[in-house]
Amino acid sequence: MSNQIKCSIITIGDELLIGQTIDTNSAWIGQALNKVGIWVHRRVAVGDVKQDIITALDEENKRSQIILITGGLGPTADDITKPLLCTYFNGKMIVDETVLAHVKNIFTILKRPMLESNLKQAEVPDVCTVINNAKGTAPGMWFEKNNVVYVSMPGVPSEMKAMMENSVIKMLLQKFIPNKIVHKTILTAGMGESFIAERLKDFEAALPPHIKLAYLPNYSFVRLRLTGTANDSLFLENEVTELHQQLKTILTDITIADSDTPLEKVVADLLLQKNATVSTAESCTGGYIAQTITSMAGSSAYYNGSIIAYAYDAKEDNLGVDHNELVQYGAVSETVVTQMLKGVLQKMKTNYAIATTGIMGPGGATADKPVGTVWIAVGNNNKCTTKQFNFRWDRKKNIELTTLNALNMLREFILETRSEEL
Repeated sequence: MSNQIKCSIITIGDELLIGQTIDTNSAWIGQALNKVGIWVHRRVAVGDVKQDIITALDEENKRSQIILITGGLGPTADDITKPLLCTYFNGKMIVDETVLAHVKNIFTILKRPMLESNLKQAEVPDVCTVINNAKGTAPGMWFEKNNVVYVSMPGVPSEMKAMMENSVIKMLLQKFIPNKIVHKTILTAGMGESFIAERLKDFEAALPPHIKLAYLPNYSFVRLRLTGTANDSLFLENEVTELHQQLKTILTDITIADSDTPLEKVVADLLLQKNATVSTAESCTGGYIAQTITSMAGSSAYYNGSIIAYAYDAKEDNLGVDHNELVQYGAVSETVVTQMLKGVLQKMKTNYAIATTGIMGPGGATADKPVGTVWIAVGNNNKCTTKQFNFRWDRKKNIELTTLNALNMLREFILETRSEEL
């Protein structure tokens, strides 16, 4: 990627460093720039400290042709980015009449009085190109120095995104001619990263220098991403597509999806293809599977509902779990999860169902059922598949892993029984 246009992102704000605000801007910018062929290879977060910001600027202009800066453009005393950039580029502050009219118009629409600090939002360095902020009062600023472009934008995500989409990306593409970047991904399950790498040893060794293979493990699942960069976009697309097909062929037995698709979308597509519905009976996951399923737009076409049965009484009353077997085998057992599945299939009248019961932690463990013990059942009115898992993480991660594995079990079940009548 030596000929690739490179970009560094500098995010400014103490709130980012102490974790009070999560930096979603960098992730969004990386995705947006990648689509147009600009490679983000550095992300730097600094606090509201003048020298730290200057140091970051000095270091990043040695590495990148583009430096995107977010944050520190507000009207309060801790917002120091604008005056700092004015000094850094040897400019002086002037009032931009277009920005001033824009700020006044916003306050008129809002019917709010303006303070002197609000008016100062219209002040910009005379050495910058002003970028309109359609969503707020702080304008963006474009600087150029020694063949490096610097763009300063607000830290408010909605304002930054509008500025990028409406102006910044177009301006960058007028200034630079980036290489084409092509990504192709497959999602796998059931095999660890190191075992996959061993299987792909010859494939990876034969990759041309401009195409890389990345391993993106997430506990029970591994994403494999092919990334190519070149000037000839058509040639690159064909080349990566062919390698992607080879990759799928080698990993056919463990491939879940041949694109960067979330598991819930894979399951949704299968259900839609069969014109089928699903419901869940959840104990230890507390509705997390239902939330994941319904995070997909259009899920009402294949999702009927769920029963969250946490307590023994709820399992008995709402899902028909036998009291004596609950007492004999305990809630976290194959017997109980099977009855939960049958109960939700009957109550919700769906084609397929998922049931979960387990010990998420940190408490609740017994000698024979440690934290992370989970039973999952998937099935329809004709057949049921169960499996025990033993996760070893914290409560949140155990719930997430239970959800992912439950959805994958459902995916496998639908594929295995796809020839059967619903």
